[in-house]
Amino acid sequence: MKSIIQMAPLQVYYSGLLFTPGSSLIRLGYLKNIPWIAMEPKVADVWSSLIQTLGGHTYDVKSAVFSPDGKLVASASYDGTVRLWDTSTGRQCGVLEGHTSFVSSAVFSPNGKLIASASWDNTVRLWDASTGKECGVLEGHTNCVSSAVFSLDGKLVASASWGKTVRLWDTSTGRQCGVLKGHTDRVNSAVFSPDGKLVASASCDRTVRLWETSTGRQCEVLKGHTSYVSSAVFSLNGKLIASASWDNTVRLWDASTGKECGVLEGHMSCVNSAVFSLDGKLVASASRDKTVRLWDTSTGRQCGVLKGHTGWVNSAVFSPDGKLVASASNDETVRLWDTSTGKQYGVLKGHSDSINSALFSPDGKLLACASSDKTVTLWDTSTRKQSGVLKGHTSYVSSAAFSPDRKLVASASRDNTVRLWDTSTGEQCGVLEGHTGSVNSAVFSPDGTLVASASQDQTRLWDIRNKATIEIIKTHDINNIMKFSNDEGHLHTSHGMLQLKSSPHSGSNWELPHTLTHSLYVTDQWITCNMKKLLWLPVEYRPSCIAVNDTANLIVIGSRSGRVIFISIDFTALPVAYLQPSVNVAAIEGKGFLGRLGC
Repeated sequence: MKSIIQMAPLQVYYSGLLFTPGSSLIRLGYLKNIPWIAMEPKVADVWSSLIQTLGGHTYDVKSAVFSPDGKLVASASYDGTVRLWDTSTGRQCGVLEGHTSFVSSAVFSPNGKLIASASWDNTVRLWDASTGKECGVLEGHTNCVSSAVFSLDGKLVASASWGKTVRLWDTSTGRQCGVLKGHTDRVNSAVFSPDGKLVASASCDRTVRLWETSTGRQCEVLKGHTSYVSSAVFSLNGKLIASASWDNTVRLWDASTGKECGVLEGHMSCVNSAVFSLDGKLVASASRDKTVRLWDTSTGRQCGVLKGHTGWVNSAVFSPDGKLVASASNDETVRLWDTSTGKQYGVLKGHSDSINSALFSPDGKLLACASSDKTVTLWDTSTRKQSGVLKGHTSYVSSAAFSPDRKLVASASRDNTVRLWDTSTGEQCGVLEGHTGSVNSAVFSPDGTLVASASQDQTRLWDIRNKATIEIIKTHDINNIMKFSNDEGHLHTSHGMLQLKSSPHSGSNWELPHTLTHSLYVTDQWITCNMKKLLWLPVEYRPSCIAVNDTANLIVIGSRSGRVIFISIDFTALPVAYLQPSVNVAAIEGKGFLGRLGC
């Protein structure tokens, strides 16, 4: 909270009160003084044990580790840096820069004098922990380095790579002294046994392998996980190994025999997507815990758990009549569910890789499934039989959308294109090129003449008659576009509503209609109103996915922790600053809300 106090002090009262534990006397006494919160998020009853949040990285933080004396923390981030933090004050005391791509992990040497960082630039770098200066680059990997670890005597570093190998390095010379080969897929982590005689490596090939450090010989293969193994660790006495997997289990192994001796189950996981039913009464959330959960939007309560998938559930969508939910999963299937009973209605099989999204046609008779196998499949929802396969993309297909008349499908892909398809013949009838990064979603306008597509850096508006871009909107968030507004002047996205500046139809009035002026939009850290910062989101409430119902002024946030929260805004009670762009927001907040608190 310290950083937000420095940046936006009034959020101490807005965000501070709203996300304070439910039993807090201050919250109970003063929350009523935020009248524009119509539905407040459910929070914990008591304070957690969290002491400090360290903010400074500009992208995902992939690992953090204490120095041996506990005085420092080193954090590795996809922003390409390692940052050092003073644990007593939370102050940043160093930024280690030099990697040319994501940094996946960082670790201190046993004596605390060195730091080793592993990066997607295929290198491990060694740093002086006291000065932050680079003192070595370990080169040799042919693919991303996922982790690095020191031996207990500090003489060796083991680095795990997506190139299916583990490499051993002499820290005094920086020379490579061993390559451990045997895995058939990416290696996610490697760790030394306490006596330094063994290395255990965890891989996407679903195994843990044990290696002799001195010879590089593979001496055991631990099999049992049914999905990627993300990490492995020895017990302090070196007799046991614990491995963590994407199959949501932890398995225990005897290090001397390689035999499995226990399975620990019960984990929940990240929420990948959330979507409203058309009547706004339900939300379906899809999770890495392999389930879809249904929620009552009026109360925020869970009202159903749809179980059956054997892999992450990437997305869920309601049929137009709200009677069915289709869920897309990494298990290469789409499952249909009856929303009234929660029972499985059908399993659609045919893809050869993860399915990223599914979408019903406007009449509910067809379902389009977008997959990492580079195809879109079409299904008849009444017979549950496949009616077409759309091939042409050269990379993952993120999403697909039907035109209003169901005659066309637009598919968005990581090959930086949107492709148009004839649903009756399955033939490609257009390629929309111009994005410079992966395209996450595409959607047709109500009259079917426009397509809006969203990538990591921009949103584009296309005229499909001539396949030309007619507007580019720069965005910093990875948007998923849900639909056009009825007047085609706005895009409803997963983060909120974006206004289009220019009309594709001559003579149209593209000013924001009065009924839509109060638009909500969610960034990584803020809920905004009319693009003005309204409510700061603490770290633990920040989104992995978002759904915004502009009609009900309701925001649903799914977090990486598995938490789903509901926040509803009453625009009639908002300070006038958020409704009138010419008024200074900070001044109104100070005179209004703080005045009521007696500050």
